[in-house]
Amino acid sequence: MQSEYDQVYAAWKSDPEGFWERAAEGLDWFKPSEQVFAADDGVHGRWFTGAETNTCYNCVDRHVLAGRGADTAVIFDSPMTGAKRRFSFGDVLREVKAIAAVLIGLGVGKGDRVILYMPMVPEAVFSMLACARIGAVHSVVFGGFAANELASRIDDSGAQLVITASCGLEPGRAVAYKPLLDLAMSLAKVKPEHCLVLQRPELVAELLTGRDIDFETAVMEERERGADIACTPVGATDPLYILYTSGTTGQPKGVVRDNGGHMVALYWSLSAIFGMKPGEVFWAVSDIGWVVGHSYIVYAPLLAGVTTVVFEGKPVGTPDAGTFWRICAEHQVKVLFAAPTAFRAIRRDDPEGDFIKAYRMPHFRALFLAGERADPETLKWAERMLGVPVIDHWWQTETGWPIVANPLGLGLLPVKHGSPSVPMPGYAVEILDDAGHPAPAGTLGNVVLRLPLPPGCLPTLWNADERFRAVYLTEFPGYYKTADAGYIDEGGYLFIMARTDDIINCAGHRLSTGAMEEVCARHPDVAECAVVGVSDSLKGQVPCGFLVLKKNVSRETVAIENEVVRLIRDEIGPVACFKTAIVVKRLPKTRSGKILRGTMQKIADGVPWKMPATIDDPAILDEIGAALRERGYGSVAL
Repeated sequence: MQSEYDQVYAAWKSDPEGFWERAAEGLDWFKPSEQVFAADDGVHGRWFTGAETNTCYNCVDRHVLAGRGADTAVIFDSPMTGAKRRFSFGDVLREVKAIAAVLIGLGVGKGDRVILYMPMVPEAVFSMLACARIGAVHSVVFGGFAANELASRIDDSGAQLVITASCGLEPGRAVAYKPLLDLAMSLAKVKPEHCLVLQRPELVAELLTGRDIDFETAVMEERERGADIACTPVGATDPLYILYTSGTTGQPKGVVRDNGGHMVALYWSLSAIFGMKPGEVFWAVSDIGWVVGHSYIVYAPLLAGVTTVVFEGKPVGTPDAGTFWRICAEHQVKVLFAAPTAFRAIRRDDPEGDFIKAYRMPHFRALFLAGERADPETLKWAERMLGVPVIDHWWQTETGWPIVANPLGLGLLPVKHGSPSVPMPGYAVEILDDAGHPAPAGTLGNVVLRLPLPPGCLPTLWNADERFRAVYLTEFPGYYKTADAGYIDEGGYLFIMARTDDIINCAGHRLSTGAMEEVCARHPDVAECAVVGVSDSLKGQVPCGFLVLKKNVSRETVAIENEVVRLIRDEIGPVACFKTAIVVKRLPKTRSGKILRGTMQKIADGVPWKMPATIDDPAILDEIGAALRERGYGSVAL
């Protein structure tokens, strides 16, 4: 189909308020907005001021009232336990009402904050919706997060209640959540009166008398009582949730999401960008502790009447690199959304796509990648193996939905590998130099968004308006600073090359780590890679590349390292000063799959570093340190 993108983007540009007012018509409002956009409200304006609605009502109740109560809303699939369950919209409504009744019974009401510290189980999704139903503000903290980080989020949010589980599951082990929660509660200055604990049979927790309440027992009592909790009307500009970003030192940074604008943006995006229709199955492979989980496991699919998949497992190892395709085939997934890291892992374990060929997926129509830069080699591999469009797109925790994408629902644009494509309606993306001047096409610079931000983006940080201004709005007046570096080509396509912190200044030349990683990834033996800038007394910084090889590569690693160095020299030139490539077994990553380049850089520079709270496996940093010491680089840990 011919793309409607140009017309749709032009329609937004010519009448931004009218565009979003029309998009909002597909949702239910208890009271219409007095003003679609109030420029003088809040830090940088607010959307749908004066309107009243309820996010849970729009996710669940309105579908049931429209006669879709028997349609599947949530599919739970856990390779960790073998459990598979389906929940209709009617089932979800019943569970959410029961949990909402429990929350009210514990004194939680409109505006109160509730911390969720949960694994990927349906009860986590239902608890988020229950908070939204009664107007409480949820703050999901990734399950297994360190106790001091959990404590800081309890304190910053001023949480009245914590909902947790006895454990989360990783391949070969159960991660006990309750001891981490107990330690966090002892460290926190704010002391929530109660904790609801979902007991999992894989590891049952000891409950503290007077504070801890068995989740299933409490919910079952309300369910059997026929709890019928109505949705609480909330202002469109009232907060729906707080999501703390991955900064692990100092005061947590709580991204606030409002109710009205958030609903409108996500509802619009699932159709226009991801091409989904009511009743189809959408699968975002993430965790509810991250923004992808909030936006595209929970809220966007249910707002759009689409079936969502809740997955407890890994792309490889649960049990193998065919897990994704088994789920896509078994549950008739139309569109899959995953991190590039997941596909690099799948490609490493299944380079010829044998697992993909083992499953029939005639209904599967697109793969979306986001969360970290999608290198062209991984994109091309996925295209070859799947035979469907593979769509890179770019956004942030702060925006809550895609800034730049190739919109499947509007008709795909030509693909440019390495680019997430073009700005979506609502976003005016520009490239500025460090002095704030527009950069010419093709020139690397600071990626910024012209204000105002569209619906769905953060209106501020939790209890920190001035910090919000300082972090995002001050450096480039009139713009939101993304802290990403990139360029826009002559055709208007954006290329994100690195975080601005990852731009290497080598003898006065600004070099992109992303560009170098692209070249490293072209080597036929390289499965994934990372390039960081390390200190150099002469040039300021020089690049250092870390390479993970594909399985069953038996060649000498020194030869591969030398070939990668030559590739960089041939493709980018001597200006890159790329002389060091190191083969390692694994790259250190967060649990959401982002490579911890900043920590690797500190290890290489021999400066003090702190163990990241979100790291998936701390032992990998020891491996990186050992590999660096062999090459004469330092390693100092706090």
